[in-house]
Amino acid sequence: MHGDGAASIALACGIEDHAGPAELIVFPSMPYLATVADELAESAVAVGGQDVSDQPEGACTGQTAAAMLLDCGCTWTLVGHSERRHGMGETSELCSAKVRAGLAGGLNVMLCVGETLQEREAGHARDVVREQLEGSLAGVETGDLARMAVAYEPVWAIGTGLTATPEDAQDMHQDLREMLAGRYDAPSATGLRILYGGSVKPANAADLLACPDIDGALVGGASLEPESFLAIAKAADTWTASS
Repeated sequence: MHGDGAASIALACGIEDHAGPAELIVFPSMPYLATVADELAESAVAVGGQDVSDQPEGACTGQTAAAMLLDCGCTWTLVGHSERRHGMGETSELCSAKVRAGLAGGLNVMLCVGETLQEREAGHARDVVREQLEGSLAGVETGDLARMAVAYEPVWAIGTGLTATPEDAQDMHQDLREMLAGRYDAPSATGLRILYGGSVKPANAADLLACPDIDGALVGGASLEPESFLAIAKAADTWTASS
C-alpha cells in the first residue's frame, strides 16, 4: 500500500520504455490495476495482482476474483506473499486453493515461499519452505508449471537490516529446485523460474542474479522508484542475455 494513483502512473511511465530481454511485471495496489494496465498496454511490461481470491465469484466481500484481475488487464497474480502468510495467517492450504483458482481463471501465478528469522535460527528453514511449497502446490499438475513461477522470500531479510548473501539465496534456490524435481520431474524443475525476493537492490542484484539457480528477482522497496527498478532490470537484462 505505497503511494496513490499518481505515483503508480509515474512508476509505470518510468519503466514502460524498457526494451531489454528480461521480462518485467509490476504488481500495483488493487485500486490502480486498470489504470496502470492501460498505461502499460503498448509496452512489454506485464501487470499482476498482489493477491487473488480462492473463489471464482460470489459473496466474498473484499476479495478479488481471477476474472476481475483479467478484466483489469492483469496476466499474473501473486499468491502466498510473505506479508499474507506471516502477517495475515494465510495457510498453505488456502494458498493452494488460490493457486488453482488463479490458474483456472487464466492467470499466470507467482507462488511465494519463505521462512522467518526464528525458523531459520532454529534450523527449520528448509522444512518450512518445503511445507509451504508442497502444501501450496497441492492439486497443481505438471502441465500447470508452464504458467507459474516461484519466489523465495526469506522473511528475515525483508526490512530487517539483515541481508541474505548470494550463497544463502543460492542454497535455498537449489533446494527448491530439488524439491520440485522430486515432486514433478527434473525437466519441469529446470524450466520453472525461481525468483529471489529479499531486499533486492541495484547494489546486490547482479551478484544475486549470477547464481545458477536464481532466475529473477521479486523486488520490494527498490521497485518504488523507476531508477532503482530499472537498474535491477538492467542487471536482469545482462543475465538473461548471457544465459
